[in-house]
Amino acid sequence: MNIIDKNLKSNSNTAFIFPGQGSQKVGMGKDLLDFEISQDVFNRVDDALGRKLSDIIFNGPDEELMQTRNAQPAIMTVSIACYEAMKEKSNKSFPIPKFVAGHSLGEYTSLYVSGVLNLEETAKLVSLRGELMQDACEQNPGTMAAIIGLDEKSVYEISRQTGTYVSNINTDLQTVISGDKSAIISAIDLATSRGAKRAIPLKVAGAFHSDLMKPASEKLQQYINDLKFSNPKIPIIANCSAKPLEDIEDIKEELIHQICNCVDWNKSVKYMLNSGINSFIEYGHGGVLGNMIKRIDSDSSITSIDTTESINTNLS
Repeated sequence: MNIIDKNLKSNSNTAFIFPGQGSQKVGMGKDLLDFEISQDVFNRVDDALGRKLSDIIFNGPDEELMQTRNAQPAIMTVSIACYEAMKEKSNKSFPIPKFVAGHSLGEYTSLYVSGVLNLEETAKLVSLRGELMQDACEQNPGTMAAIIGLDEKSVYEISRQTGTYVSNINTDLQTVISGDKSAIISAIDLATSRGAKRAIPLKVAGAFHSDLMKPASEKLQQYINDLKFSNPKIPIIANCSAKPLEDIEDIKEELIHQICNCVDWNKSVKYMLNSGINSFIEYGHGGVLGNMIKRIDSDSSITSIDTTESINTNLS
């Protein structure tokens, strides 16, 4: 049953977006401790996970934060701390978005913001996802590469010929592929020969959003099926279908599906644009998604909320 409150989204031209893995940096979110509500977010996540994740976020070392098991809940926590601080400070002027969307891991942050899970449930789910994906990386070693300057059709053809996977379609001319290391080297060479402006190996733990993640998908499914979800108050734009998720079963299916399948951020953004969105607010470190959206539609308004300064600036 779809219980989304249509009145919440009827007059909004705004979407909230949340970054995924790769946007992490030691020290991110530390100045948000200026806000009591953000302090509470960090403390509640630490308590839910039974470990001081906040210490790794604020102080590192970098090698520890980079681990998938830490990076994923860390990015989610900082995004939510940004969101809660901005919401509290804005008070009645805080916009209610028409959609929420996140890139890969960021889709899980959307669960919290749309009311599907509470903070503790979201933290535990994301932490488990990170653990399982790290285990899958060790079980099935692989890597990823960004192909810049070739269109989606060309990259799919390269992927087919080299036995790699199309993992992220970020813009019309920026696509990420994944697979075992030798296949990625072959794909980089082939992409370069076919006119790619750049074909860049990425510093990642493994081949995310590919069949090499199947061990993580299977184990995560068991956990998700037993978890009590609420219907979303705000539609979540799905990574894989680029369409709104409006009920519990669709959300569960999407979360499991996206572990091994392509994140089509390009189509997700275009769906929102075609639905009347012209303002995107990105909560979380790095501003990566806003930069992608500017390449998709240069007329869109992009606001990045990731520091105390950015919160105060956008209140004025």
